[in-house]
Amino acid sequence: MNLLSEAAEKIAAEFEEFLKSDGKAVKTLESYVGDIRVFLQWLESKDNIFTGNLKRFHVTSYRNYLVQEGYEVNTINKKINSLQSFNQFLIDKSYLKEQVVHLKKDKVKIAAGSEGEVEVFSDAETEKLLFYIQSEDVTSRDRLILLLLLYTGVRVSELVNIKLKDVDVLAMNLTVAWGKGGKRREVPLKGEVIEALKRYLEGERKNSKFADSEYLILTNRSSKMDRDAVNKLLSKMEKKLVIRMHPHKFRHTFCTRLLKKGVELTTVAKLAGHASIQTTARFYINTSQKDKREAVELL
Repeated sequence: MNLLSEAAEKIAAEFEEFLKSDGKAVKTLESYVGDIRVFLQWLESKDNIFTGNLKRFHVTSYRNYLVQEGYEVNTINKKINSLQSFNQFLIDKSYLKEQVVHLKKDKVKIAAGSEGEVEVFSDAETEKLLFYIQSEDVTSRDRLILLLLLYTGVRVSELVNIKLKDVDVLAMNLTVAWGKGGKRREVPLKGEVIEALKRYLEGERKNSKFADSEYLILTNRSSKMDRDAVNKLLSKMEKKLVIRMHPHKFRHTFCTRLLKKGVELTTVAKLAGHASIQTTARFYINTSQKDKREAVELL
C-alpha cells in the first residue's frame, strides 16, 4: 500500500476526528476514512502532494478511473459519497471555500432497468451478417450502410447526413457531425469499410441520377437517404437473416466490442460521440449474463 505524504496523513487524521465529533457510526467512519485514504493514495500517485486543495478535476478523474477499472456502480457511488463528506470537512476546516463534489453529476447513473442487458450482436450473428452482405443479393450501397453502422457506431441520424466531404479515403477517416452547436468527431475507418466505400462510389453512386448530391448515401428516388429508408433496410435484413436488427443494436455492439477489447472508456466515449463518459459506462457495467457465466468459468 502506498504511503501518504505527511500533509495528507495529517488531513486524513483530522477527517477521522471530524467524523467522530459528528457522531458517525464506527462502520460508517471506517468506510469514509478508508475511501478517502485510498483516494489520497491515488491522487498522490499522480505526483500531487495533497495539502487540502481538492479540485473539481480530481473528483471527475477519480470517478472515471474507478469506472475504467471496473468497480461496481454501488461501490463507485459509495466512494463519491465519502468524497462529498470529505469536501464538507475541508470547507468546515477552511482548507477549501466551495463544494467541488456534486452528487447529482458525479454519481454513476445507469438507465432504468439497467440489470436488463444492453442488446448487442453475438459473435455468431455478426459473422452471419458479414458473410451475407458479401453476397450478390446485397447492393454496394446497402453493404456500405451496414459496415458503417457496425464499425463506426454512428447513429442513423448521423449516417444519413454524412456528406462526401466528410470522408477522407486516403486518411481512412470519417468526420461525423453530431449534437448541437456544430460538434464534430473523427472516426477511423477499417480497411473493409474503405473497400466498400470505394466500390459504392465508383459504381452504384457514380451511375446514380443524383450523383451530384453532396450527401454520401443516395436512393433511387432521392439525393439523400432518410432514416425511414434505413429502418426499412434493417427490417428487410432482419427477416432475411432471422436476427433482431435495429439501429441502436449496431451502436451498442460497437461500444461493447471496443470495451471488451480493452479500449479505454474515454476513447470509446469520443468515438461514439457520447456527451458524458457515464453514458459509455452503461455499456461497460452492463455485462451480459453470458459474459458473467464465462468469467466465472475461468476461476
